[in-house]
Amino acid sequence: MLRSCIRSYSRRAPQPTSAELTSLLQRYAASPPLPLDLASLLSFGRPVTPSSVLSSATYALAEMPRRLAMRVRSLEGLPFIVGTNPYVASTLNAYRDSFQLLATYPPVTNLEENQKFTEQLEDLVHRHANDIPTMAKGFLESAKYMSPTQISNFLDGAIRNRISVRLIAEQHISIARALEATSHREEVGNIGVVDMQCSPLQMIRMCESYVAELCSATLGASPSVIIDGHPDATFAYIPVHLEYILTEILKNSFRATVELHKAGALPPVRITLSPPPSGSAGVSNSHFFSIRIRDEGGGVSPSNMARIFSYAFTTAKSDADDDLDGGGGPYAAQHVGGLANIGGGDTNLFSEMTSKGLQTGLGSIAGLGYGLPMSKLYAQYFGGSLDLMSLEGWGSDVFLKLRCLNEAGDSSI
Repeated sequence: MLRSCIRSYSRRAPQPTSAELTSLLQRYAASPPLPLDLASLLSFGRPVTPSSVLSSATYALAEMPRRLAMRVRSLEGLPFIVGTNPYVASTLNAYRDSFQLLATYPPVTNLEENQKFTEQLEDLVHRHANDIPTMAKGFLESAKYMSPTQISNFLDGAIRNRISVRLIAEQHISIARALEATSHREEVGNIGVVDMQCSPLQMIRMCESYVAELCSATLGASPSVIIDGHPDATFAYIPVHLEYILTEILKNSFRATVELHKAGALPPVRITLSPPPSGSAGVSNSHFFSIRIRDEGGGVSPSNMARIFSYAFTTAKSDADDDLDGGGGPYAAQHVGGLANIGGGDTNLFSEMTSKGLQTGLGSIAGLGYGLPMSKLYAQYFGGSLDLMSLEGWGSDVFLKLRCLNEAGDSSI
């Protein structure tokens, strides 16, 4: 019943762009976006002043349309049959509308105008909350029309573009709201969306709670988490990015551990925290905070290792040929629920990742195979890395290196 309900649509050719929109796209295509300057983004919040907020608005209006224009052109360049998929077509239309709005938006010259602009940005962020699961569904249905390399290259670019657009938008929203708040001067721990004292320990415990509840509900049990190394260490990072990465890694580790040890005691998942080492003068010699997540879930078979970071590869379904009813894998209810809601009315319930983080259901793309490749992109975005080592028959080690953003002020991304 669910299958027939989800697939009852007809393909239509994408709507052609208007002459006005075509002209705008050509103009912005001739001026590609500049690398995202992390120092500039942080400077708008050091400190938050009326002048810095207006400068941030100017930056957002200059850079966001350029990136959205790239996405529109990229979606328009997909094979025709892929573009007729309703999920892909709806994503294209949403990007066209957002691009046109920002490309024609008047300059923001005072705080009253900025308040209206910030409200527009908040609405845009909300409207695009489901972009990734919507595209995931479209490409799942269109996979036979593109090679795996073509799909991977397209999605890599789309997700990186999305990260940059959301980062610019949410950074401006955050500092604009900080200026409006009477207590913003007390918020010394944050520069916009960057938490200058982000605690991996607190983030792990929050994600552990969510994943343990999910794992217990679907598999009947969940392992404990032991944290060692330097649990009190903090670093400058974007909490919602770290939240997404940790959630996806823990979901894999918890599931593998419970499935392998069904009949016995569950070994814990061990997480080691390693901040940048300090030199003799107390100055850091490294720009990275390292996290190792080790489980005893049996590891990954050699035949799957080459595909572990590939889109649409997942071990969360037992029947790879059945893209919706995959045999009741551990996150099957999440998987089907997320797909069934795409295009539905309640976008908050199954959003991919919004500023509210886990409260809005990061699991909506569970079972689609996007968790690890997206986590790797988030880790790499600021120059970090995510690697997985497997000892088949025993377990897996995930090594996560994240760049300390307060020590990366000269980086462009």
